[in-house]
Amino acid sequence: MGMTQTQKILAAHAGLDTVRAGQLIEASLDIMLGNDVTSPVAINEFERAGVQSIHDPGKVALVMDHFTPNKDIKSAEHCRQIRLFAKKHGVAHFYDVGRMGVEHAILPEQGIVVPGDVIIGADSHTCTYGALGAFSTGVGSTDLAAAMATGKAWFKVPSAIKVVLTGKFQPHVSGKDVVLDLIGRIGVDGALYQSLEFCGDAIKDISMDSRLAIANMAIECGAKNGIFPVDEITLAYVNARAKRAYAIFEADADAEYERTITIDLNALRPTVAFPHLPSNTRTVDDLESKGEKIMIDQVVVGSCTNGRMEDLRIAAEILKGKKVADGVRLIVIPATQQIYMDAMREGLLEIFVEAGGAVSTPTCGPCLGGHMGILAAGERAVATTNRNFVGRMGHPESEVYLSNPAVAAMTAVLGWIGQPA
Repeated sequence: MGMTQTQKILAAHAGLDTVRAGQLIEASLDIMLGNDVTSPVAINEFERAGVQSIHDPGKVALVMDHFTPNKDIKSAEHCRQIRLFAKKHGVAHFYDVGRMGVEHAILPEQGIVVPGDVIIGADSHTCTYGALGAFSTGVGSTDLAAAMATGKAWFKVPSAIKVVLTGKFQPHVSGKDVVLDLIGRIGVDGALYQSLEFCGDAIKDISMDSRLAIANMAIECGAKNGIFPVDEITLAYVNARAKRAYAIFEADADAEYERTITIDLNALRPTVAFPHLPSNTRTVDDLESKGEKIMIDQVVVGSCTNGRMEDLRIAAEILKGKKVADGVRLIVIPATQQIYMDAMREGLLEIFVEAGGAVSTPTCGPCLGGHMGILAAGERAVATTNRNFVGRMGHPESEVYLSNPAVAAMTAVLGWIGQPA
């Protein structure tokens, strides 16, 4: 029996000819990632173990993105600890205020992650980099500490689900709708410790920004990772950014999958995840056909899921010449400094501000209930973020609805969740 794309990558990094689902392996790592929330714990464990140096500082990335610019004394102390650690050990990829970005946006943008890599990060959405044809997954902070010390990590080789994408996106539909539809079908534990392996004729028409959004939310149905094949779109993106050589792995024709799921993009409609699970999905069509108006207090466009240029362009196209509805707060957060500058040069930021929105420096901010948009009791938000658990964006009695950028922008104009036009 052949191997999946994920299994081939893991086998190569474990120095093995083949691996099988369920097998325990020790694999060499290409990139180890931490942020301002998870890195302090890793640093404390690293130092408590008496480790004197990082195994390979060129393979470590530390990104200050969750509570930065620092929202309080504790977050300031955490960032200071990481700055000192990064300087002491010569960490190659350190991103701080003024040159930072949301971690899962800045690493691909800067060419730090490439196809064929094995990447771990002390953040659950590290699975984002599967969009580039890499194996990437989230780990705990102690795992990150051990990885920085040894350059390796243990894995149980995942079995796989084949996700076949057919057709083409219809207007106002994007990668976010693909992954919300998938999670809605299989549930938040529907791919538990499995690899979501995307394939199909539709992929050739799916942008890198949409692929990154899809892979980013693989964890929301319990997957170990999500991964796309490397094609011309991947190569065009990577070759313009890569800082090092990379390898391309393809699934064998006889690779084994636990099951196959087909998503017809022709039939896909703008989809919203209702509180309090990403799997609690409904289409906007369904809402309108039943005459339901879900009134909204806040709209957030940004995050490691949908804060890239494509997302901002989609939102700006809908918001241009319009005004945010009375009583609605619109917050737009470009995911990196480069995206911020590109959006500024294109005039997108002007569109957001003229519409009555607020534009923020890159930060995870409101996504995890950190800052820059916390909800009060009883408030509702539509967000292009990736989680809507109880209290995710603030008060436990607030509500978060997940959507694509088009739905989010239209909602800001209408004041309720509505069909993009």
